Amino acid sequence: MKFYLALWLAKIINFLINLVSRERGTNLPGEKALLLDPQFVRHFKNIDWDKVIFVTGTNGKSSSTNLIVHILRKSGKKVVSNLEGANLLAGIATSLAKEASLSGRLDADFFVFETDERFLPLIYAQLPAKNMMITNLQKDQVQRNGDPDFIVRKLKEVINPDMRLILNNEEPRSRAFDQIAKEVVYYGVSHHSESFKKGDDYPTLACPVCFHDVVFAEYHVDNVGPFDCPHCGYQSLNQPDFLLEHIDFDKKVFTVGDTLFQMPYDLPFMLYNYSAAVAVCESICGVPKDRQALAFDSFKNIGGRFEVLSYKGKTIKYMRIKQENPDTLQSALNIMASDSEDKMVALGLYQLCDFVPHYANTFYAFDCDFAPLVNSRVERYLCFSEHVAFDTANRLIYEGVERRSITIMNSDEIPEIFAEIEKAKTDNIYLITWLSTFEKMKKYIEGGIN
Repeated sequence: MKFYLALWLAKIINFLINLVSRERGTNLPGEKALLLDPQFVRHFKNIDWDKVIFVTGTNGKSSSTNLIVHILRKSGKKVVSNLEGANLLAGIATSLAKEASLSGRLDADFFVFETDERFLPLIYAQLPAKNMMITNLQKDQVQRNGDPDFIVRKLKEVINPDMRLILNNEEPRSRAFDQIAKEVVYYGVSHHSESFKKGDDYPTLACPVCFHDVVFAEYHVDNVGPFDCPHCGYQSLNQPDFLLEHIDFDKKVFTVGDTLFQMPYDLPFMLYNYSAAVAVCESICGVPKDRQALAFDSFKNIGGRFEVLSYKGKTIKYMRIKQENPDTLQSALNIMASDSEDKMVALGLYQLCDFVPHYANTFYAFDCDFAPLVNSRVERYLCFSEHVAFDTANRLIYEGVERRSITIMNSDEIPEIFAEIEKAKTDNIYLITWLSTFEKMKKYIEGGIN
Protein backbone atom coordinates (compact mmCIF):
# COMPACT_ATOMS: atom_id res chain seq x y z
CA MET A 1 0.00 0.00 0.00
CA LYS A 2 2.95 2.35 0.66
CA PHE A 3 4.00 1.92 -2.96
CA TYR A 4 0.60 2.91 -4.33
CA LEU A 5 0.40 5.97 -2.09
CA ALA A 6 3.91 6.99 -3.15
CA LEU A 7 3.10 6.43 -6.83
CA TRP A 8 -0.09 8.47 -6.73
CA LEU A 9 1.66 11.27 -4.84
CA ALA A 10 4.44 11.34 -7.44
CA LYS A 11 1.87 11.52 -10.25
CA ILE A 12 0.05 14.41 -8.57
CA ILE A 13 3.31 16.34 -8.12
CA ASN A 14 4.25 15.61 -11.74
CA PHE A 15 0.88 16.96 -12.86
CA LEU A 16 1.37 20.17 -10.91
CA ILE A 17 4.89 20.62 -12.28
CA ASN A 18 3.61 20.12 -15.83
CA LEU A 19 1.23 23.02 -15.32
CA VAL A 20 4.34 25.19 -15.01
CA SER A 21 6.55 23.54 -17.67
CA ARG A 22 6.22 20.16 -19.35
CA GLU A 23 9.94 20.14 -20.15
CA ARG A 24 11.12 20.85 -16.62
CA GLY A 25 13.22 18.09 -15.11
CA THR A 26 13.02 17.56 -11.38
CA ASN A 27 13.80 15.09 -8.62
CA LEU A 28 10.90 16.28 -6.47
CA PRO A 29 8.21 13.66 -7.30
CA GLY A 30 10.70 10.84 -6.85
CA GLU A 31 12.10 12.31 -3.65
CA LYS A 32 8.66 12.48 -2.06
CA ALA A 33 7.78 8.98 -3.27
CA LEU A 34 10.97 7.54 -1.79
CA LEU A 35 10.16 9.16 1.55
CA LEU A 36 6.87 7.24 1.63
CA ASP A 37 8.36 4.03 0.21
CA PRO A 38 12.18 3.77 0.40
CA GLN A 39 11.99 0.76 -1.99
CA PHE A 40 9.75 2.63 -4.42
CA VAL A 41 11.73 1.88 -7.60
CA ARG A 42 11.98 -1.83 -6.77
CA HIS A 43 8.18 -2.19 -6.68
CA PHE A 44 7.34 -1.20 -10.28
CA LYS A 45 5.89 -4.01 -12.34
CA ASN A 46 6.79 -5.46 -15.76
CA ILE A 47 10.43 -4.32 -15.94
CA ASP A 48 12.64 -6.81 -17.77
CA TRP A 49 16.18 -6.28 -16.39
CA ASP A 50 17.59 -7.43 -19.75
CA LYS A 51 15.96 -4.37 -21.29
CA VAL A 52 17.37 -1.89 -18.78
CA ILE A 53 20.43 0.10 -19.90
CA PHE A 54 22.49 2.32 -17.62
CA VAL A 55 24.60 5.07 -19.18
CA THR A 56 27.27 6.27 -16.78
CA GLY A 57 30.73 7.86 -16.67
CA THR A 58 32.28 11.27 -16.18
CA ASN A 59 31.66 13.06 -19.49
CA GLY A 60 29.07 12.47 -22.19
CA LYS A 61 26.32 10.74 -20.20
CA SER A 62 23.52 13.15 -21.09
CA SER A 63 24.39 13.46 -24.77
CA SER A 64 24.80 9.70 -25.19
CA THR A 65 21.55 8.94 -23.39
CA ASN A 66 19.69 11.50 -25.47
CA LEU A 67 21.05 10.05 -28.73
CA ILE A 68 20.33 6.44 -27.76
CA VAL A 69 16.74 7.27 -26.85
CA HIS A 70 16.30 9.30 -30.05
CA ILE A 71 17.52 6.40 -32.21
CA LEU A 72 15.30 3.87 -30.46
CA ARG A 73 12.19 6.02 -30.68
CA LYS A 74 12.82 6.80 -34.34
CA SER A 75 13.09 3.03 -34.85
CA GLY A 76 9.62 2.51 -33.39
CA LYS A 77 10.69 1.43 -29.90
CA LYS A 78 8.89 2.57 -26.78
CA VAL A 79 11.44 3.89 -24.30
CA VAL A 80 11.29 5.07 -20.69
CA SER A 81 14.16 7.42 -19.85
CA ASN A 82 15.25 10.32 -17.66
CA LEU A 83 16.15 12.71 -20.48
CA GLU A 84 15.70 15.71 -18.21
CA GLY A 85 19.06 14.81 -16.68
CA ALA A 86 17.92 13.97 -13.12
CA ASN A 87 20.31 11.04 -12.81
CA LEU A 88 20.08 10.07 -9.13
CA LEU A 89 17.66 7.50 -7.71
CA ALA A 90 14.97 10.15 -7.18
CA GLY A 91 15.23 11.28 -10.81
CA ILE A 92 14.82 7.73 -12.08
CA ALA A 93 11.89 7.24 -9.69
CA THR A 94 10.31 10.37 -11.17
CA SER A 95 10.67 9.04 -14.73
CA LEU A 96 9.19 5.65 -13.85
CA ALA A 97 6.26 7.24 -12.01
CA LYS A 98 5.47 9.44 -15.01
CA GLU A 99 5.22 6.46 -17.36
CA ALA A 100 3.61 3.87 -15.08
CA SER A 101 -0.09 3.06 -14.84
CA LEU A 102 -1.95 3.78 -11.62
CA SER A 103 -1.09 0.25 -10.53
CA GLY A 104 2.63 0.75 -11.18
CA ARG A 105 2.77 -1.30 -14.37
CA LEU A 106 5.14 -0.19 -17.13
CA ASP A 107 4.88 -0.90 -20.83
CA ALA A 108 8.14 -0.26 -22.71
CA ASP A 109 10.58 -1.99 -25.03
CA PHE A 110 13.62 -0.51 -23.30
CA PHE A 111 14.52 1.49 -20.20
CA VAL A 112 17.49 3.82 -20.75
CA PHE A 113 18.74 5.76 -17.76
CA GLU A 114 21.56 8.23 -17.32
CA THR A 115 23.03 7.30 -13.93
CA ASP A 116 25.35 9.27 -11.69
CA GLU A 117 28.52 7.21 -11.37
CA ARG A 118 29.00 7.89 -7.67
CA PHE A 119 25.48 6.87 -6.65
CA LEU A 120 25.19 3.93 -9.04
CA PRO A 121 25.29 1.31 -6.20
CA LEU A 122 22.17 2.87 -4.64
CA ILE A 123 20.38 2.87 -7.98
CA TYR A 124 21.42 -0.68 -8.89
CA ALA A 125 20.18 -2.01 -5.55
CA GLN A 126 16.62 -1.23 -6.67
CA LEU A 127 17.01 -1.45 -10.44
CA PRO A 128 19.45 -4.28 -11.29
CA ALA A 129 20.12 -3.46 -14.94
CA LYS A 130 21.77 -6.13 -17.08
CA ASN A 131 23.38 -3.58 -19.43
CA MET A 132 25.77 -0.74 -18.70
CA MET A 133 27.52 1.65 -21.04
CA ILE A 134 30.47 3.60 -19.61
CA THR A 135 31.62 6.75 -21.37
CA ASN A 136 34.90 7.49 -19.53
CA LEU A 137 36.22 7.95 -16.00
CA GLN A 138 38.10 11.22 -15.56
CA LYS A 139 38.86 13.86 -12.94
CA ASP A 140 35.63 15.52 -11.97
CA GLN A 141 34.24 17.52 -9.03
CA VAL A 142 36.85 16.54 -6.45
CA GLN A 143 34.74 17.94 -3.62
CA ARG A 144 32.19 15.15 -4.07
CA ASN A 145 33.93 12.54 -6.25
CA GLY A 146 37.51 12.61 -4.97
CA ASP A 147 39.63 11.08 -7.73
CA PRO A 148 38.71 8.72 -10.59
CA ASP A 149 39.93 5.67 -8.66
CA PHE A 150 37.23 6.35 -6.06
CA ILE A 151 34.62 6.12 -8.85
CA VAL A 152 36.25 2.92 -10.14
CA ARG A 153 35.76 1.38 -6.70
CA LYS A 154 32.12 2.52 -6.67
CA LEU A 155 31.45 0.89 -10.04
CA LYS A 156 33.12 -2.32 -8.91
CA GLU A 157 30.41 -2.59 -6.26
CA VAL A 158 27.91 -2.97 -9.10
CA ILE A 159 29.60 -4.55 -12.11
CA ASN A 160 29.39 -8.35 -12.09
CA PRO A 161 29.88 -11.27 -14.53
CA ASP A 162 26.17 -11.35 -15.43
CA MET A 163 26.28 -7.83 -16.91
CA ARG A 164 26.75 -6.79 -20.52
CA LEU A 165 29.22 -3.92 -20.68
CA ILE A 166 29.64 -1.45 -23.52
CA LEU A 167 33.10 0.03 -22.97
CA ASN A 168 35.18 2.83 -24.41
CA ASN A 169 38.08 1.02 -26.08
CA GLU A 170 40.39 4.03 -25.84
CA GLU A 171 39.82 5.10 -22.23
CA PRO A 172 42.01 2.94 -19.95
CA ARG A 173 40.06 3.11 -16.68
CA SER A 174 36.61 2.24 -18.00
CA ARG A 175 37.93 -0.31 -20.50
CA ALA A 176 39.54 -2.26 -17.64
CA PHE A 177 36.13 -3.41 -16.40
CA ASP A 178 36.30 -6.06 -19.13
CA GLN A 179 38.21 -8.12 -16.57
CA ILE A 180 34.96 -8.55 -14.60
CA ALA A 181 32.14 -8.96 -17.12
CA LYS A 182 31.92 -11.99 -19.39
CA GLU A 183 30.09 -10.16 -22.19
CA VAL A 184 31.74 -6.96 -23.43
CA VAL A 185 31.22 -4.75 -26.49
CA TYR A 186 33.95 -2.23 -27.33
CA TYR A 187 33.41 1.05 -29.13
CA GLY A 188 36.00 3.53 -30.35
CA VAL A 189 37.06 6.33 -32.68
CA SER A 190 39.78 6.27 -35.34
CA HIS A 191 42.33 8.98 -36.10
CA HIS A 192 40.82 12.25 -37.31
CA SER A 193 41.97 15.75 -38.21
CA GLU A 194 41.53 16.99 -34.63
CA SER A 195 43.57 14.18 -33.05
CA PHE A 196 46.64 15.48 -31.27
CA LYS A 197 49.71 14.51 -29.24
CA LYS A 198 51.19 15.92 -26.04
CA GLY A 199 54.74 16.54 -24.99
CA ASP A 200 56.61 13.92 -22.97
CA ASP A 201 56.49 16.22 -19.95
CA TYR A 202 52.68 16.14 -19.87
CA PRO A 203 51.43 13.73 -17.16
CA THR A 204 49.78 10.49 -18.24
CA LEU A 205 47.79 8.11 -16.04
CA ALA A 206 48.54 4.85 -14.27
CA CYS A 207 47.73 1.56 -15.97
CA PRO A 208 44.63 0.14 -14.22
CA VAL A 209 46.19 -3.35 -14.36
CA CYS A 210 49.81 -2.91 -13.20
CA PHE A 211 49.87 0.81 -12.20
CA HIS A 212 52.82 1.73 -14.43
CA ASP A 213 52.53 4.64 -16.88
CA VAL A 214 50.20 4.24 -19.85
CA VAL A 215 51.50 5.58 -23.17
CA PHE A 216 49.03 7.19 -25.58
CA ALA A 217 49.85 7.05 -29.29
CA GLU A 218 47.65 10.12 -29.72
CA TYR A 219 44.53 11.69 -28.23
CA HIS A 220 41.20 11.85 -30.05
CA VAL A 221 39.87 13.98 -27.20
CA ASP A 222 41.72 14.84 -24.03
CA ASN A 223 42.94 11.73 -22.15
CA VAL A 224 41.19 9.37 -24.58
CA GLY A 225 42.94 7.68 -27.49
CA PRO A 226 44.78 4.50 -28.53
CA PHE A 227 47.03 3.46 -25.65
CA ASP A 228 49.47 0.82 -24.51
CA CYS A 229 51.14 -0.14 -21.24
CA PRO A 230 54.75 -1.10 -22.04
CA HIS A 231 55.09 -2.88 -18.70
CA CYS A 232 52.17 -5.37 -18.76
CA GLY A 233 50.87 -5.13 -22.32
CA TYR A 234 47.41 -3.84 -21.45
CA GLN A 235 46.27 -1.88 -24.51
CA SER A 236 43.39 -0.71 -26.65
CA LEU A 237 42.22 -2.88 -29.53
CA ASN A 238 43.19 -1.89 -33.06
CA GLN A 239 39.71 -2.86 -34.23
CA PRO A 240 36.97 -2.58 -31.59
CA ASP A 241 33.49 -3.96 -32.27
CA PHE A 242 32.17 -0.53 -33.29
CA LEU A 243 34.65 1.97 -34.72
CA LEU A 244 33.99 5.45 -36.13
CA GLU A 245 36.13 5.86 -39.24
CA HIS A 246 36.56 8.20 -42.22
CA ILE A 247 35.68 11.16 -40.02
CA ASP A 248 35.28 14.32 -42.12
CA PHE A 249 34.46 17.46 -40.13
CA ASP A 250 34.07 19.57 -43.29
CA LYS A 251 31.46 17.25 -44.83
CA LYS A 252 30.13 16.33 -41.37
CA VAL A 253 30.14 12.59 -42.01
CA PHE A 254 31.70 9.41 -40.65
CA THR A 255 31.30 5.68 -41.18
CA VAL A 256 30.73 2.72 -38.90
CA GLY A 257 31.39 -0.44 -40.87
CA ASP A 258 29.90 0.11 -44.32
CA THR A 259 27.28 2.60 -43.16
CA LEU A 260 27.64 6.34 -43.73
CA PHE A 261 26.37 8.60 -40.94
CA GLN A 262 25.71 12.31 -40.92
CA MET A 263 27.45 14.12 -38.06
CA PRO A 264 24.79 16.15 -36.17
CA TYR A 265 27.47 18.20 -34.40
CA ASP A 266 30.98 18.50 -35.86
CA LEU A 267 32.66 18.57 -32.45
CA PRO A 268 35.44 16.10 -31.53
CA PHE A 269 34.08 15.36 -28.05
CA MET A 270 30.78 14.19 -29.57
CA LEU A 271 32.45 11.40 -31.57
CA TYR A 272 32.60 8.96 -28.67
CA ASN A 273 28.94 9.67 -27.90
CA TYR A 274 28.11 8.73 -31.49
CA SER A 275 30.18 5.55 -31.34
CA ALA A 276 28.71 4.50 -27.99
CA ALA A 277 25.14 5.08 -29.15
CA VAL A 278 25.63 2.99 -32.28
CA ALA A 279 27.14 0.19 -30.20
CA VAL A 280 24.28 0.18 -27.68
CA CYS A 281 21.49 0.40 -30.23
CA GLU A 282 22.79 -2.46 -32.38
CA SER A 283 24.36 -4.84 -29.86
CA ILE A 284 21.67 -4.57 -27.15
CA CYS A 285 18.57 -3.25 -28.91
CA GLY A 286 18.99 -4.88 -32.32
CA VAL A 287 18.60 -1.71 -34.40
CA PRO A 288 20.67 -2.07 -37.59
CA LYS A 289 23.12 0.66 -38.50
CA ASP A 290 21.24 1.79 -41.61
CA ARG A 291 18.14 2.58 -39.53
CA GLN A 292 20.29 4.32 -36.96
CA ALA A 293 21.84 6.50 -39.66
CA LEU A 294 18.38 7.78 -40.58
CA ALA A 295 17.80 8.81 -36.96
CA PHE A 296 21.11 10.71 -36.85
CA ASP A 297 19.75 13.07 -39.52
CA SER A 298 17.13 14.47 -37.13
CA PHE A 299 19.04 14.39 -33.84
CA LYS A 300 19.12 17.54 -31.73
CA ASN A 301 21.06 17.42 -28.51
CA ILE A 302 19.82 18.68 -25.16
CA GLY A 303 20.04 22.43 -24.90
CA GLY A 304 22.86 24.38 -23.38
CA ARG A 305 25.89 22.27 -24.47
CA PHE A 306 26.89 24.36 -27.48
CA GLU A 307 24.78 27.29 -28.60
CA VAL A 308 25.17 30.51 -30.57
CA LEU A 309 23.81 33.95 -29.71
CA SER A 310 23.76 37.10 -31.82
CA TYR A 311 24.22 40.43 -30.05
CA LYS A 312 24.73 43.80 -31.77
CA GLY A 313 26.52 42.30 -34.73
CA LYS A 314 28.62 39.93 -32.65
CA THR A 315 28.40 36.13 -32.69
CA ILE A 316 28.70 34.62 -29.21
CA LYS A 317 29.58 30.91 -29.23
CA TYR A 318 28.73 29.35 -25.89
CA MET A 319 30.38 26.13 -24.73
CA ARG A 320 29.08 24.67 -21.52
CA ILE A 321 31.60 22.83 -19.34
CA LYS A 322 31.31 20.96 -16.07
CA GLN A 323 32.95 23.02 -13.35
CA GLU A 324 35.98 21.27 -11.80
CA ASN A 325 36.29 19.07 -14.87
CA PRO A 326 39.56 19.51 -16.80
CA ASP A 327 38.52 17.33 -19.73
CA THR A 328 35.46 19.33 -20.74
CA LEU A 329 37.42 22.57 -20.27
CA GLN A 330 40.25 21.20 -22.41
CA SER A 331 37.81 20.26 -25.17
CA ALA A 332 36.43 23.80 -25.15
CA LEU A 333 39.95 25.28 -25.25
CA ASN A 334 40.87 23.05 -28.19
CA ILE A 335 37.80 24.16 -30.14
CA MET A 336 38.59 27.83 -29.55
CA ALA A 337 42.25 27.33 -30.45
CA SER A 338 41.31 25.67 -33.74
CA ASP A 339 39.54 28.86 -34.88
CA SER A 340 42.12 30.73 -36.95
CA GLU A 341 40.10 33.98 -36.94
CA ASP A 342 40.48 36.87 -34.49
CA LYS A 343 38.40 36.29 -31.39
CA MET A 344 37.56 37.42 -27.89
CA VAL A 345 37.42 34.79 -25.13
CA ALA A 346 35.11 35.34 -22.13
CA LEU A 347 35.76 32.96 -19.24
CA GLY A 348 33.28 32.82 -16.38
CA LEU A 349 34.50 30.13 -14.00
CA TYR A 350 32.63 29.94 -10.69
CA GLN A 351 32.78 28.62 -7.18
CA LEU A 352 30.89 25.38 -6.59
CA CYS A 353 27.83 25.82 -4.38
CA ASP A 354 26.32 22.34 -4.37
CA PHE A 355 26.93 21.88 -0.64
CA VAL A 356 28.82 23.54 2.23
CA PRO A 357 31.65 24.43 2.22
CA HIS A 358 31.41 26.18 -1.13
CA TYR A 359 34.44 25.45 -3.26
CA ALA A 360 36.37 27.97 -5.36
CA ASN A 361 39.53 26.03 -6.25
CA THR A 362 40.43 26.34 -9.95
CA PHE A 363 43.01 23.51 -9.91
CA TYR A 364 41.35 21.93 -12.95
CA ALA A 365 42.41 24.88 -15.12
CA PHE A 366 46.03 23.97 -14.34
CA ASP A 367 45.42 20.42 -15.60
CA CYS A 368 44.65 21.91 -19.01
CA ASP A 369 46.97 23.02 -21.81
CA PHE A 370 46.15 26.67 -22.58
CA ALA A 371 49.12 27.15 -24.93
CA PRO A 372 47.29 26.44 -28.23
CA LEU A 373 44.61 28.97 -27.32
CA VAL A 374 47.11 31.59 -26.16
CA ASN A 375 49.10 31.13 -29.38
CA SER A 376 46.00 31.58 -31.52
CA ARG A 377 44.57 34.94 -32.51
CA VAL A 378 42.91 36.12 -29.29
CA GLU A 379 42.25 39.86 -29.30
CA ARG A 380 41.26 40.05 -25.65
CA TYR A 381 40.29 37.94 -22.66
CA LEU A 382 37.44 38.70 -20.27
CA CYS A 383 37.58 36.94 -16.88
CA PHE A 384 34.36 37.38 -14.94
CA SER A 385 32.55 36.01 -11.86
CA GLU A 386 32.22 37.22 -8.31
CA HIS A 387 34.72 34.90 -6.65
CA VAL A 388 36.96 33.29 -9.29
CA ALA A 389 37.75 36.04 -11.82
CA PHE A 390 41.25 36.78 -10.49
CA ASP A 391 42.14 33.07 -10.28
CA THR A 392 41.10 32.65 -13.92
CA ALA A 393 43.21 35.64 -14.95
CA ASN A 394 46.21 34.24 -13.07
CA ARG A 395 45.95 30.99 -15.03
CA LEU A 396 46.18 32.97 -18.27
CA ILE A 397 49.10 35.04 -16.97
CA TYR A 398 50.99 31.88 -16.00
CA GLU A 399 50.54 30.74 -19.59
CA GLY A 400 52.16 33.94 -20.87
CA VAL A 401 49.19 36.19 -21.59
CA GLU A 402 50.06 39.84 -20.97
CA ARG A 403 48.08 41.47 -18.16
CA ARG A 404 46.97 44.33 -20.39
CA SER A 405 45.19 41.81 -22.65
CA ILE A 406 42.91 40.70 -19.81
CA THR A 407 39.82 42.43 -18.47
CA ILE A 408 38.97 41.26 -14.94
CA MET A 409 35.41 41.70 -13.72
CA ASN A 410 34.69 40.35 -10.24
CA SER A 411 30.95 40.13 -10.84
CA ASP A 412 28.57 38.30 -13.10
CA GLU A 413 26.17 41.16 -13.81
CA ILE A 414 24.81 40.51 -17.29
CA PRO A 415 24.78 44.15 -18.53
CA GLU A 416 28.43 44.55 -17.48
CA ILE A 417 29.43 41.38 -19.34
CA PHE A 418 27.73 42.58 -22.52
CA ALA A 419 29.26 46.03 -22.14
CA GLU A 420 32.73 44.47 -22.26
CA ILE A 421 31.79 42.27 -25.20
CA GLU A 422 30.62 45.36 -27.09
CA LYS A 423 34.11 46.87 -26.75
CA ALA A 424 35.73 44.04 -28.71
CA LYS A 425 36.85 44.89 -32.23
CA THR A 426 36.16 41.37 -33.41
CA ASP A 427 32.63 40.05 -33.79
CA ASN A 428 33.83 36.50 -33.00
CA ILE A 429 33.20 35.86 -29.28
CA TYR A 430 33.70 32.62 -27.35
CA LEU A 431 31.97 32.18 -24.00
CA ILE A 432 32.46 29.66 -21.19
CA THR A 433 30.25 30.01 -18.13
CA TRP A 434 27.55 28.32 -16.11
CA LEU A 435 24.33 27.42 -17.87
CA SER A 436 22.34 29.66 -15.51
CA THR A 437 24.44 32.69 -16.50
CA PHE A 438 24.07 31.83 -20.17
CA GLU A 439 20.28 31.57 -19.80
CA LYS A 440 20.25 35.05 -18.23
CA MET A 441 22.28 36.33 -21.17
CA LYS A 442 19.73 34.88 -23.59
CA LYS A 443 16.90 36.60 -21.71
CA TYR A 444 18.85 39.86 -21.71
CA ILE A 445 19.13 39.76 -25.49
CA GLU A 446 15.44 38.93 -25.78
CA GLY A 447 14.61 41.89 -23.53
CA GLY A 448 13.52 39.75 -20.60
CA ILE A 449 15.80 41.36 -18.02
CA ASN A 450 17.48 44.72 -17.54
